[in-house]
This record gives sequence, structure tokens and C-alpha cells, in this order.
Amino acid sequence: MYFSLIFKTIFMYFFVIFAYRLMGKKEVGQLSIIDLIVSILIAELVALSIESKNNDILISVIPILVLVGVQIFVSFITLKSDKIRNIIDGKPTVIIKDGKLNFTEMSKLRYSLDDLLTQLRLQGVKSIDKVKYAILENNGDLSVFNDNSDYPLPLILDGVIDYNVLKEINKDYDWLIKILKNKNLDLDEIFYAFYTNGKTFIIEKRDLL
Repeated sequence: MYFSLIFKTIFMYFFVIFAYRLMGKKEVGQLSIIDLIVSILIAELVALSIESKNNDILISVIPILVLVGVQIFVSFITLKSDKIRNIIDGKPTVIIKDGKLNFTEMSKLRYSLDDLLTQLRLQGVKSIDKVKYAILENNGDLSVFNDNSDYPLPLILDGVIDYNVLKEINKDYDWLIKILKNKNLDLDEIFYAFYTNGKTFIIEKRDLL
């Protein structure tokens, strides 16, 4: 009995390491909703396997492999589709702009003022009016940019235009396309383009390793 328990514990330890290696390298703070759900389910399956008197490890191994497969598939789809990625992972949201709170977005995200002030204090920010931009990231972290910095706003991601950002900087589609034409570039050639300090920076897909 004890030998079986020890064997299952050691086996599941190395198997879970292997499963997470398959899913890719991510820090705990960078886990998406899908990653977190898969992690919780794997932990439950491992616990059930170790506690079970049934010596058939495959009862837990197979569901874990299925979960890993689903996670890899979803990660691949979200990498290719900006719309699906936004549905599953959400989008970074501007909570503070030029020292002013965006209560509408905070309400949608159920993000309280206490939560905001706590995260600002943790980053050494004493006053909201000193913040130029505060972005609530997908993983719940708050990115803060003070008056001396200019947050890079993503205009294009993998060939897809972010029209919310264009509106944010008071620009339009024609303005962006004109920039691309001046550089002899098509939209589908752009991996990433961002706007900061009044300038537009572009990373082409062909420049990637």
C-alpha cells in the first residue's frame, strides 16, 4: 500500500512537470484564465489519483493529457485570432488616463477603488493625479506610467488594427494606412505597430527570427 502511494506520488510529480513543459513556459503571474483553470483541474486529478486505492494511473493520466491537448489547441487558436484571444483572455484596459479615473471600465471589470489604490501603493504611487496611464492587464496586474513616461499604445497586432487605440490618439484608419503606404507596407505584413511620443513604430513580420 505505502509503496503504491510513493510510486504514484513520484510518477505524478514528474508527469505534471512534463505536462507543464508541453504547455509552455509561463510564470504564475502570467497565467491566463484558461491556464489557471487547467492548472486547478490538473491539481485535482493528481490529488484524486494519489488518494485513490485504484492502482490504475491511466484514470488520471488520460484526463490530464486531454486537458493539456485542449490548452495547447486553445493557445494556438488565440495566437492566430485576435477576436478569440480577446473573448478568452480579455484585453488590457485603461483605468487611469492623465490622472483621471475611468469608472465605467472599472465597473465593467468589477475592479474597486480599493483594489486600485492598493496596487498603486504597492508601486510607490502616492496620488492618482500623478499617473499618466494605468493599465489593468489580463492577469490582473496594474501597469503604471507616470508623468515622465509615454505608454506605447498598440495600433496593429499581427495585421489587425486596434480601432480603440486610434480613437484614443484622435487618429483614423486613413491616417494609419497613409503611414503604411509611405513605407511601402501592407497591413498583413505588420506584426506589431505602436504609437508613443507622437511617433509610430512598426515591426514587420519578416523582421522576426
